[in-house]
Amino acid sequence: MILVLLYLAFGSPAKENEIAITAAVLFYAAFVMSFRYANFYKKETRWKIAIETWAMIVFITWSLWFTGKLASPLLNTYMLAVITSALTLGKLTTFIEVLLIAACHVLLGDADPAQTLFTLRGVWALAAQLAPVLLVAYVTTMFSADIRYGLNKAKLLSETDELTSLYNTRGFAIVADRLFGQATRYKRSISVLMVDSDNLKQVNDTHGHEAGNWLIRQLAERIQAELRYTDVPARYGGDEFVVLLPETPSKGAADVAERIREAMAGKPLVYDGKNVTSTVSIGVASYPEDGHTMDALVARADRALYKAKHAGRNKVVCFTPD
Repeated sequence: MILVLLYLAFGSPAKENEIAITAAVLFYAAFVMSFRYANFYKKETRWKIAIETWAMIVFITWSLWFTGKLASPLLNTYMLAVITSALTLGKLTTFIEVLLIAACHVLLGDADPAQTLFTLRGVWALAAQLAPVLLVAYVTTMFSADIRYGLNKAKLLSETDELTSLYNTRGFAIVADRLFGQATRYKRSISVLMVDSDNLKQVNDTHGHEAGNWLIRQLAERIQAELRYTDVPARYGGDEFVVLLPETPSKGAADVAERIREAMAGKPLVYDGKNVTSTVSIGVASYPEDGHTMDALVARADRALYKAKHAGRNKVVCFTPD
């Protein structure tokens, strides 16, 4: 819009063209204001940005029609729509917009459209005109894909435990809040397990720190092997793990916990050619009987785990009020 206004100020268009361009600026300004400030949509969406870029293409085409068509100094303003689309809307939408701009080039050309589209010379001429647009679309789309990949990778790293590849506490909190919210909304059962290794310190002292890390990874794998696809395990810190079990009442959670305990105690682990016996203690808490918030469930599962430890370890204990 600013570029078109600059053309009106310094480009000396014909009087009749000046009126048409001024009207287009006013309509386009009203459109932008309604989208940006009248709040037709309460939040930013891809469709809103797509509509804005399509409107931009229409405005640019109208302005070009009255400023020299393909000879207009404003011709390269099409690049703005392409860059916006490539950065925010992805490859397919950008490709569609490039096709739309190609159609606008044909419309703005002095030649018969049939001569442009159905002759080799016309197609090559159109391709030469669109080459800068295509190059900008390709480069910007690739750049945008790299940015999205980097952001997704950073998000994944910030929510994942490096040693076990499970969620860390931050990632678990994000997922757990959503699943617990669904459980409370629809009055469904949900349970939490707190799982802790009974002899990590002994393994560290006997075999070294690397053996301790290996034990934590083995524990993570055996926990995952006993869970459903919908269950959410996470490393809570050190050798302690937390597991969220959607759609699972207290008895079902205790059964899952017992399977995890047996998976660890029933088969010795082998490290560096030596058998390493390891067990776990597990605390269980369930909604709604043991708490009505996610923090309360985790705290009470942790209290049950504390009882399992003091009852001799290698046990599953469900929370009960003292």
